[in-house]
Amino acid sequence: MSLIPNSRRGSSSVFDPFSLNLWDPFKDFPFPSSSSLSAFPEFSRENSAFVNTRVDWKETPEAHVFKADVPGLKKEEVKVEVEDDRVLKISGERNVEEEDKNDKWYRVERSSGKFLRRFQLPENAKVDQIKAAMENGVLSVTVPKAELKNVDVRAIEISG
Repeated sequence: MSLIPNSRRGSSSVFDPFSLNLWDPFKDFPFPSSSSLSAFPEFSRENSAFVNTRVDWKETPEAHVFKADVPGLKKEEVKVEVEDDRVLKISGERNVEEEDKNDKWYRVERSSGKFLRRFQLPENAKVDQIKAAMENGVLSVTVPKAELKNVDVRAIEISG
């Protein structure tokens, strides 16, 4: 297991200045099976939903596009918000499936509980024009970009 997170989109930079997400060094650590998690409340199934929500962020010439995997959720169970004028917040909750006393569980791997991801948006983001849509378990959030104004450059003669 590497101590440096890898970047799968070909970016050479390990540090992403626009992300407020902290790297989780325990993400790939083999914790005990979910049936024995009751002995470790700090690693409960509720916490695993937060860690497992994956989000891709790409920049196009027109916008910043975020895609989050939220399988099994309805759009009413997901929130997209902007806080402090420049922080995109994606959150939601997966509810635990109702258990029947006659059921015998052999394995529980699907996450339930709350999840939350935050991203610091760049200065050119048009936060008042953000659009979000869900299709086939994927949330797409599009943040249009403002055109950068051309800066007039004037040469200054150096005396002396």
